[in-house]
This record gives sequence, C-alpha cells and structure tokens, in this order.
Amino acid sequence: MHESSCCGLRPLSALCLAALTACGGSTGNAIGDAASGRPASTYQAEIRRTAMGIPHIKADSWGSAGFGYGYAQAQDNLCTMADSFLTYRGERSRHFGGDARVAYDSTLGRPLNIESDFFHRHVLTADVIQRMAAAQPEKLRQMVEGFAAGYNRYVQEARTSETAHAACRTEPWVRPIDAQDLWRRMFAANLAGGYSNFAAAIANATLPQQAPSQAAAAHATARTAAIDPRLTRAPALQVGGTLGIGSNMMGFGSAATGEGTALLFGNPHWYWKGADRFYQAQITIPGELDVSGVSFLGIPVVLIGFNADIAWSHTVSTARRFGLYQLQLAEGDRTSYLRDGRRVAMEPHTITVQNRGPSGELVDVTRTLYQTEVGPVVNLDRLNPALAWSDTTAFAIRDINAGNFRSFRMWMRWSQAKSLDEFIGIQRQEAATPWVNTVAVGRGQPDAWYADIGAVPNVSAGQMAACATAAAKAVAAALPNVPFLDGSRSDCDWQSDPDSVQAGALGPQRMPSQLRPDYVANMNDSYWLTNVHAPLTGFPAIFGPAGTQAQTLRTRLGHAMVLDRFAGTDGYAGRLANSAAVRQMVLGSRVFSAERFKDDALGIVCAAPQIALNGSDVEVASACAALRAWDNTGSATARGSHVWDEFWRRVQALPATQLYAEAFDPARPIDTPRGLRPAAAGPLRQAFAEAVAKVRASGFAMDAPRGEVLYATRGGQKIPLYGGCGWGYFIITCSENSIDRGGYSMDGQPHGNSYLQVVGFPAGRVQAHTLLAHSLSDDPASPHQGDSTRAYGERQWLRVPFTEDEITADAGYRTITVRP
Repeated sequence: MHESSCCGLRPLSALCLAALTACGGSTGNAIGDAASGRPASTYQAEIRRTAMGIPHIKADSWGSAGFGYGYAQAQDNLCTMADSFLTYRGERSRHFGGDARVAYDSTLGRPLNIESDFFHRHVLTADVIQRMAAAQPEKLRQMVEGFAAGYNRYVQEARTSETAHAACRTEPWVRPIDAQDLWRRMFAANLAGGYSNFAAAIANATLPQQAPSQAAAAHATARTAAIDPRLTRAPALQVGGTLGIGSNMMGFGSAATGEGTALLFGNPHWYWKGADRFYQAQITIPGELDVSGVSFLGIPVVLIGFNADIAWSHTVSTARRFGLYQLQLAEGDRTSYLRDGRRVAMEPHTITVQNRGPSGELVDVTRTLYQTEVGPVVNLDRLNPALAWSDTTAFAIRDINAGNFRSFRMWMRWSQAKSLDEFIGIQRQEAATPWVNTVAVGRGQPDAWYADIGAVPNVSAGQMAACATAAAKAVAAALPNVPFLDGSRSDCDWQSDPDSVQAGALGPQRMPSQLRPDYVANMNDSYWLTNVHAPLTGFPAIFGPAGTQAQTLRTRLGHAMVLDRFAGTDGYAGRLANSAAVRQMVLGSRVFSAERFKDDALGIVCAAPQIALNGSDVEVASACAALRAWDNTGSATARGSHVWDEFWRRVQALPATQLYAEAFDPARPIDTPRGLRPAAAGPLRQAFAEAVAKVRASGFAMDAPRGEVLYATRGGQKIPLYGGCGWGYFIITCSENSIDRGGYSMDGQPHGNSYLQVVGFPAGRVQAHTLLAHSLSDDPASPHQGDSTRAYGERQWLRVPFTEDEITADAGYRTITVRP
C-alpha cells in the first residue's frame, strides 16, 4: 500500500513534491477561483488507485468530488483533454492551422480545424451554455466547477514534471480552463446524433457571393425542382459515422441467471483515442453518491456504469435525432424566409477565427453564419449540388438535443438511483438520453429493462409525407426516416404530445420499452428485436424499421449466442446466463458470416485452384485450404480469418437480392437471409480473387494467426488481439489500416470494444467485472497506457473493487490526497 498527499501531512510522492510551490500560493488559489467562483481552499479529495490504475475518488462534497475527478482525468490524459478544449472553444486554427484536421476521431468526425472552429463558435454560444448550466441541479454545477479546478491543479503540476505528458506539457495551448469549457464540452456531446454529423456543412453555410437577380432566382428554382438523385451522396447519419462505432448490450432476468436477480453485460464499441474515449473511475461522496463506470474525457459524471443497486449500459440508437427544413426565401432577400406568408429575418452571427499560417503568422478569418427559428442554416451541396443556398431556397437543420439540457442531470440522478423502478421513473421523467438505447438491471429485481426513451423528434409518417418537398422526395433514399420538411408552413413544425418533456419531442408513452424476466438485448439495430420471443411493434417510424428489413449479422449473432446459452449448446457449462458464463460467451469471438455462409462460399469460389482477375490468374488453393481449416472465430490464435475478412468485406457490398438464396423473413429473423445464390458465383469469385491478391500483397501468410495481423502496440511491443470489424463479428476491433499497410494495427485512429462490464448482484451485493480495452492513460510514460490493453488481449477480466473494504484490500492500492 502506498499513501501520499499533495499539500497534506502524509509522506509526499515525487509528483506532489513538484507541486509544493503551489500549496497555499497565490497562483494555485487564483486558478481555483477562476475555475469555480468559490474558494479553492475548500476542495479536497482522496484519489485511491487500484489495479490498472483505476481511480476511486472520495470526497465530502460535490465540488471536491469534481476536483478529484478532474485531477485524475488530467493526470492520465492531459494532452488529449487540453487538445479537446481547444476544439470546443473554436481555437484549433490558432494553434495548429486551419487546413489541418482535428487530431482525433470522435463523434465530430475529423473536419478541417477551420470548419471545426466556425462550427463550435456558431453552435456553442454563450447563451446556449448559460441555459445549459442554469438547467442543472446545484450539486452538478458544483461538480463541474470543482472538476475545472482539479484539472487546473494538475496542469500546474505537470509543467514541472520531468517525464509525464512530454508531448504537450510545455505547449502554450495547455492552459487552465473554467466551468464554461466543461459546459461546452458536455453540450457538444449531446449533438453527436445531429449537428455534429453536419459540422462542415454548418460551418460552410455562408451567403452565396453572387448578387441576387431575377434570372438567377428562376434558374435556382428550376435547379432545386429538377434535382438529380444520381448526384446524391448519402451523409453519415449514425453517431460517429464510422464503421466500428456502436455497441452490444444484454440484460438477463432472474429466469436466465438462476440467481433471483438480474445481470447486465455492456460493451460500447467506441473510440480508443481522443476526447470521446472512455475513462474509468469510481466517485464516492459518503451518503450521497457512490458510482463506478466510465465517462468521456472532460465530463464529470458517469455515463455507463453501476452503483450498489443498479447497473446500466447504452448502445447507439437508430432513432433520428435531427431533421431538415427547406426554406422559401423572400423575394430579393436571401437572408429572410417565408413562414405562412410572413417574412422572417435570419439571425446573422459574425465570427472571427484566428488562423495560423505556414510561417506562424496569425490571420483573422471572418464568416457570417445564420440562425433560423428552427436551427442553423446548413449547406447541403455535399448531399446534392442542387441543394446549395440559392436566391430562392436555403436549408436549415434542427437537432432535438439543441434543446435538451436534461441529459447530464439524468445521468447524475441515475448514479444515485436505489432501485430499477426508480431508474425507470427517472428515464420516463427526463426523456433525455440524447442518441442511445438503454439496458438496465437492479439488485434483487427479477426483470431486465430495455428502452429507447430519450429526446426524439415528434414527426409522424403522415406529417413527413404531407410536408415533404420535391427536393426532400428526391433525396429521401439517402436520408431514411429523416424528417425533411417544408419550412414555409407552420403545420410542418415538429409536434408535441401531452407528456412531451420538451417542445417538438415525442412523449415517453410513445417510445419503445420492454421489461423481461428472460433477456433483452440490443446490438444497434432498432428496438424491434429486443427479444426474439417478443418483438416490439407499433412505434413511430422515426425510431427505425420494425420487421421490414434484415437485422445485421452482429444482431443476429448476439441473439443466437443468447439462445445457444439457454439451450446449453455454446460449449460453456450449464444453461444459465450467470456472470462466469456470460464473460466467456461475449469474448468467444464467433464470426456469424463464416458460421452461416463459409461452406456455401467455399463451394463456389474453390471449385478451381485459380481464378482469373484483371487478365491474370490468382492462385486460390492455399487460401481455400486455410479457410477450410479455420475454426470460424476471430480469436488471436485463429488462422485464416483475415482472408475471410477481405473476402466478406467485398461480398457484403453486393445487393442482398443478388447474394442470398433465401430472403429475410421477419418470422425467422435470426435464420434469414440464408444461403448464397449460385447465380452470384461470378461476383463471389471476383471478390475472392481480389481478397486473396490483397492478402498475398500484404506479405501475411494465408494461414497467419489473427493476433499477428490484428494487434495493438504498447511500449514497443505488439499485443495480439481478437475480433473483427463489421463482417459478422460480435467482438468489434476496427483498424483504419488496410492489411497491406502492416496489418490491422489498432495504433492509429481505432474503434471497437472499449469498456466492457458484466455486473450482477449475487447474495445482495454488487459484483462487477470490467475490461478497458484501450487502457486508462494516453501518456506513453504512464504504466497505465497499456496494462489494461494487455489484460484485454489475454481476456483477463478485472474484478473491480467497489466497497471500501474491497478498495483498500486491492493489491494495487495506493492513495493520494489532492488540494489546490
């Protein structure tokens, strides 16, 4: 056990010695005061770290708990956090130049810095941030203020370190923050299902340069009316817009666990780097709060996790969280539009961003962007060239979460919930989840809960049809279930229900939910197949399809795994979904595409030892031999899976009607589509030849073990990994590297399994096993930059301590008390 204290009376660690000059000094107090508006000396938190460096923050007030959490996050991830605060302030161009891209992938994507700056300056206005802060309970405001002060405390400390955060600690952009920075960061997280997918389109929505004219207006009207759908490019509609972003989650009721209480499995597929990566911690305020789990960097509340009485997780929802409006412009005025014949002026927002040039000089760049009654003007010419701002037409975007200030209040209340019933009541009362489904279980309660109850636009299928313009109809195929409405008519506004929590949102009574004694699950398809024995139907179309289209291979595999567990046919002991069995099951690395289609595929593509490709013959016999011997898993030791990945990546681009022998049948959603059509032999052989050629060019053997091809590097050593990226895997491990660039390395901008938790309540006490695939810290000098990644690679679940006795008894226990 190791104990130390910053500015206290216990023995000091070397890190604390570096900060002695700040203890009680004017600089430290000034930073604390600037961050919180309250005396910095009132903050004090004990940070107890256990195995894998997980911090367990204990404090006697909400402000002090935030202080400890901000300090801990910065201690582990200072460079990423400091970089992200530039993003939300709209200052990236000033430090890194406007033509560079945002450093890390996130729910924002990776727009140009100049686009990111204008977007955030336009959307995260002082008025919005003030409304966001004002809507929160006083305790949450105190936590935010304390978090900023704790972050600043570590910034001050890091500047004198000799090793920690060498990449950034002396950079001018690593500087103190205030509570406003955190409110910006929190509000930006809300927008991942709407505005963030259109960041560049909002940032570039400037007034057209040409002067309005009668001829130009007539041409613009004709162009919009005669839109060519062939020129439409489908935008990213799902959160993150990147393969590998999503999640798996399952809740097992007592009928499945055999323990008289339910069990939760949660596994968000998320970013391994950047501001949106997960940070694991426990926050304790005796008598008020005791919660463990993860949050994004820079967010002071737990978003996925558990307390002594409940556990919950999330998956990205298929429900649309935004809509588009076509505006009819007033004659001769491109910044005014008509509403029921009434002229409405757009609100101009002139923004100046400092841009650093190639020689280091700073140049002011100014744009005027516009706001309408429904939301910001958006330039949709990337969707279709005919949808640019013209003399007669403009377009605006509305994000339901731009008016949702309840989400973090909801997560805070969930962290304090004492029962599943209370948890459900909070969800219905707040209706605030911004873009996710929820599964939850409670101690001593037999059922598992699923819900897609959150902030969702209230637009019926009838209203969408009646209010769709010609342009909306022309691009509808690229915008499934997105409301694209006539902005000139008030009867096309989003509606409200009697129980709506905010204007324009669906009421909770019309949102899907299910409480089951056996199981509920979601793998990023819609609410429809939460339980294969009891499909849900009858909810508004904006939530996604219900029995009208095939489920993804991952969804089908997830349900098949559950059914195999209940049947006792999955190779694990018994038939119960208890913690031990679930932990084995979810890391089993099955590949559903291979289980269902490999035999058919090999029968077609391996009929001859060679396949003609681009005028030459590709030898495929060795690949066929490797695939025949492959065990149809993505385990690190499995040989040949990369050949299947390269093949199926190409196969799944084929139309389903051309590929499958048996079409989707909603009465058999796990079994269909089924079989491969013999008539697809030509495209299948082409895909196989291309895949084999790609693998051969990469230098990897056809029967190379997966862990040789798929890996993460920590401390200069490769860690073999398992899973795959969207080709029918349940375990998601997505590299942006193609196989011929050194294999599927998880060292660039990877996505996939991030925080995994299996939480139950045997004998009336919470028991949690977790994995943090990317590890806790982004600092190469930290021992916690790769320890959890190695444990993940070896499938070594961590029995994470929760009670005071468990924490202090942990073999890795060490503690530090932090003060300003």
